[in-house]
Amino acid sequence: MQPENDYPIFLGSEIEQPKPEDAFFHIIPIPYEETVSYGGGTGKGPASILEASWQLETFDNFSSPSELGIYTRPPVEVSGAAEQVMDNIATATKEVLALGKMPVGIGGEHSVTWGIIKGLLDAGETDFGVVQIDAHADLRDRYEGHKHSHASVMRLVVEAGVPLFQLGIRAYCEEEMQARRDYNVGYLDAHQLVPNNVQEFQLPENFPKKVFFTLDVDGMDPSVFPSTGTPVPGGLGWYQTLNLFESVARQRQIIGFDVLEFAPIEGFHAYDFAAAQLMYKLMGIIQRNR
Repeated sequence: MQPENDYPIFLGSEIEQPKPEDAFFHIIPIPYEETVSYGGGTGKGPASILEASWQLETFDNFSSPSELGIYTRPPVEVSGAAEQVMDNIATATKEVLALGKMPVGIGGEHSVTWGIIKGLLDAGETDFGVVQIDAHADLRDRYEGHKHSHASVMRLVVEAGVPLFQLGIRAYCEEEMQARRDYNVGYLDAHQLVPNNVQEFQLPENFPKKVFFTLDVDGMDPSVFPSTGTPVPGGLGWYQTLNLFESVARQRQIIGFDVLEFAPIEGFHAYDFAAAQLMYKLMGIIQRNR
């Protein structure tokens, strides 16, 4: 089924587009690509993931997340200045929250996470933290002159007073190491997680009970997702990523998540399908831990 905007709906081969009020998961496509600094293509990520989702089964081997209802919103308008784009994302997020539903962002570059976080804050959701899977710390004050850069998005988060815990990071600069200290950022980097095959961990006791989870696909190893603009070797594996996400879901209430920085490679549809399956697997983990 195609919505009015001609974007495919998530899992549209298996489910009808429900009424917004009848769906727990609200997918927000955000095809924004403005500050990429290496490979491009993230603007095509949302449509590619949605299209590939038509090949998914509704049963994810453990449960059927689609039973909670999945509503695919029209893509966010991403033309214009970065500040306006972030406001547009925040507005879409607030509309989802006003219905009492869960926002699920599909990027697009990682800068869009700030728009979702801004929407949460503007809606009055102030007592939450962010858990991030990523290859990069994204804690620069600005990058290539951009405050709203994909490399600065987590700096905006911590500057807004939102606690942050990072997983799988393996590319950062001295400025970002200092920002970790200044903003009390928790972390388990890739060199701690991957060689030791860590599958679960404990968040700090004082970390907020509600969590927004942001997943940059370059946090996973390029052998799993070469389809990203800034790949870094030594990343998380498929099952390790899912298990770490579930570890968070068991400890805290996940109030939303996003999957970002997917840049489809023409002719290699396996990665499109993997990104769609990743999103659906995360929905299943949330469903089973509610």
